[in-house]
Amino acid sequence: MRVGIVKFPGTLCDQDVNKWAVSKKYQAVYLEHNKSFLRKDFDFVILPGGFSFGDYIRPGVMAKFSEVTKSIIAYADDGGQVLGICNGFQILCEIGLLPGQLLKNENGKFICKSVILKCEETNLKYNFPVAHKYGNYYIDEDGYKNLVRHQQIWLTYENNINGSLYRIAGIKNIFGNVRGLMPHPERAIKEWMGSEDGNKFYF
Repeated sequence: MRVGIVKFPGTLCDQDVNKWAVSKKYQAVYLEHNKSFLRKDFDFVILPGGFSFGDYIRPGVMAKFSEVTKSIIAYADDGGQVLGICNGFQILCEIGLLPGQLLKNENGKFICKSVILKCEETNLKYNFPVAHKYGNYYIDEDGYKNLVRHQQIWLTYENNINGSLYRIAGIKNIFGNVRGLMPHPERAIKEWMGSEDGNKFYF
């Protein structure tokens, strides 16, 4: 499997995601923000965490103007598999590939800790770290009803660490080919990291 890892100015977790992908025997290739790509080029595209364009204005909003973003939208619309982690999740919401938005944490502070997640598709639980100040997922009432109706709620927090609506930690689009989550599975692949659950979390 050939995986494209998107790099914006301010992306921090690209090397971690690369190591995570390689540990799963995938071929990983970096995608620069000012370059385009074609549907046939990749089996999967990942938007890693970080602070794209310094989170200027708000997290993820500036990334929508990048050349690579046009390719990501076309890729997803053609059924390509896309995963956004942390800032990548924020970007996917900003460009409209996922519904809702990520607001400032309820306590107004940056949160960095391990959390327990439940996968709503499989009932499996994972222990992943989070590292964000804008991870409070919000969507209006009608939007939430649509998430439930189309079974788009992917992951939920065991404890609501940031005030997210109904403890939502990750969602997917209606077709299931675009997914985003705030926690970092790529930071949970070695025992010394505190969890190896990222090894059984497949994309």
